[in-house]
Amino acid sequence: MENQDLDSQPVFLHAEPVLAVKNITETLAYWHEILGFPQMWTWGDPPDHGGVYWNDVFIQFTLNPQLASVSKGNSIWIKVKNLQALYLFHQEKNVNIIMPIENKPWGMSQYVIQEINGYYVSFSSAITDREPGKNQFPDQIKIVDRVPSVEEYKKLIKSVGWSSAVTDETIADQLSKLIFAVVAENTLTGEAIGCAFLLGDNSSFYYVKDVMVHPDFQKQRVGTAIMRRLSGWLDSNGQDGAMVGLFTGENLAGFYSQIGFSKAFGMNKTIRRK
Repeated sequence: MENQDLDSQPVFLHAEPVLAVKNITETLAYWHEILGFPQMWTWGDPPDHGGVYWNDVFIQFTLNPQLASVSKGNSIWIKVKNLQALYLFHQEKNVNIIMPIENKPWGMSQYVIQEINGYYVSFSSAITDREPGKNQFPDQIKIVDRVPSVEEYKKLIKSVGWSSAVTDETIADQLSKLIFAVVAENTLTGEAIGCAFLLGDNSSFYYVKDVMVHPDFQKQRVGTAIMRRLSGWLDSNGQDGAMVGLFTGENLAGFYSQIGFSKAFGMNKTIRRK
């Protein structure tokens, strides 16, 4: 292939493992509900093929009981950002973790699970992606279902460097319209050091707004705890089939993906008053 023009040489774009399974529906349910992959699809009625995906990781499954019975023990390796958060999520879901998280001599932190078909799945991240000593949830912080006061909200806005020119009356009006709110509360001072809000029509659409954590408590899993509480409320109280949206920078895509959010195309417009 050395003699080919650069424009005509093949460019590899994507690869997906295809795993043989005995039951497509049960496999998809497990990978979605237990392992946390937010998106899934099927082919056939009843389905004989399907898949799941989470950000840029895609796994396919094909119905082949005979091949599946002799494929147990095969493995796949998945690189993850924010590995510790995923590990805690899988612990909460009682995933069969056969090798706990640990640093490996080749520079990766890794843990291994065995899913319902017998395949081993290794989740891994570079050790440098983790911040030693900064991943322990603070003992003095508790997560509370409540709306912050106007003053708490203003302090949080200022602490994270956001600008707000609205009046206290406007802030109070905005807070009164929330469907649900979560606050990370410092039990030593009683003050809110983080929050997340939920707006929407409480029917077909929900919007996650103002996810904030004071800089003194960032990268200590406070934001993850806040979003898990909010996501738990949606799972228990949200309308079936409703869409949940949010706006965020690309650098935070990994954080929200661990809560079940996935990338989607969208457009927006900001109103500017002259």
